[in-house]
Amino acid sequence: MMKGEVRALALLFVGSASAFMTHPHAFGGANVVVQRMSAIAATEVNGAQIADEKESEPVKSTRLNVSEKARTVASVCTSGTMCTLSSFDGIEGAPFGSFVDYVLDDDGNPVLLMNEMSMHTLNIRNSEEKMVTLFVQLSGSGQDVSRCSVTGKIEKIDAKADDMDAIRMRYSITHVYADQVMDSPKFDFYRLTPSKVYFVGGFGVLAKWVDVNEYREAAPDILAKEASEIVARLNRDHTEDLRLTATHLFGVETEIEKVKVTNVDRLGIDIRVTSQQGGRRNKLVTDEFRVGFRLPVMSVEDAKSEVLKVFQEAWEIGNGYTWDDDSVLGSDVPILKIAADDLE
Repeated sequence: MMKGEVRALALLFVGSASAFMTHPHAFGGANVVVQRMSAIAATEVNGAQIADEKESEPVKSTRLNVSEKARTVASVCTSGTMCTLSSFDGIEGAPFGSFVDYVLDDDGNPVLLMNEMSMHTLNIRNSEEKMVTLFVQLSGSGQDVSRCSVTGKIEKIDAKADDMDAIRMRYSITHVYADQVMDSPKFDFYRLTPSKVYFVGGFGVLAKWVDVNEYREAAPDILAKEASEIVARLNRDHTEDLRLTATHLFGVETEIEKVKVTNVDRLGIDIRVTSQQGGRRNKLVTDEFRVGFRLPVMSVEDAKSEVLKVFQEAWEIGNGYTWDDDSVLGSDVPILKIAADDLE
C-alpha cells in the first residue's frame, strides 16, 4: 500500500466524530504503531494464524479465563433468579425460584436486600442448611448468552459488619428504590458465600465448574458493561467488514450465509461464521473464531481502535494492497478457531 492512502471507517457508536484508519506504515509510520506478536503454532490461512483452543500460553492470553468470565457475568448482572427449597405445605423441599436484585461485595459474594415476609426469605429461615443458588445471565435472547450459577450458604449480615457502609452505598447506587426500604425493620441484607460456581458461555460452548477461590480473585472485564452495545453496533453497522474479515482473515472460501460478533472483551472479539459446506446449499457449517487484540485495551475507545484495525486489514487484503516492507497483511492478527458445528 502506498503512503498516504487512507480508508475512512465508521466508528462503532452513533454521535462520534468520523474516524479515519490508516495503514500502520502510512505517513512514515507516525500514525499507528502495530506491535508484532510471536506467532502461535497453528494452521496458516492467507497469512493469518488460525489456532486451536488447545494451545497453551499464547492462546490463553487472547481470551479471558473461565474465572474471569464468571466474575464478569456476576458483576454485570444486578438481578437474577434465586432458588430456595420450599417450606410451604404440599411442596416442602421443592425448588422455589424468586426474582431478586443484588450487588457484589469486594470478594464477589452476592449481597441481597430481602423483605422478612418474602417467600424466599421464609424458605431460608426455615432451612437448616441455608443453601441457595443464584442464577444470573447477561442480556440477550435465547440460550446464546453467558450465564452462571452461584451456589452457597446465605446468611443475614450483621448491621455492624465492617463493610456494611460500602454495601449500603453500593446497593443504593445500583438499585434506586433501596434508600426507601433499607432502613425499614422489615428489610435486611443477606450475603451469599459461594461454595460452588458454574459457568456456561452460551449454547453449545464452554460450560465448566469454576474454582471458588479463583472466582474471588478474578477481576471482571473492563468492557463488560458496554460489551452488549458494542456487539449490537458491530453487527448492525459493520456487516460488510465482518464478511471481509471472514473471507480474508479466517480463510472462509465458500459462500457465507451469516456472520456476526457474539462477544467482545478487553482481550478480543468472538465472531461466528455460518457458511455453505462445499457446493451443498443444504449443508451449513458454523465456526466460531476468536480475534485477539494486539495492543492493551483499557477503554471502549481502545477496543474500537483495535476492531477497526482488523477490519482495515481485511479490507486491504480484499482490495489487493500490500505493505512496503513485504509483510503479509493480517499475519500478525491472533486468530483462534474456538468452535465448530455442522448444521444440516
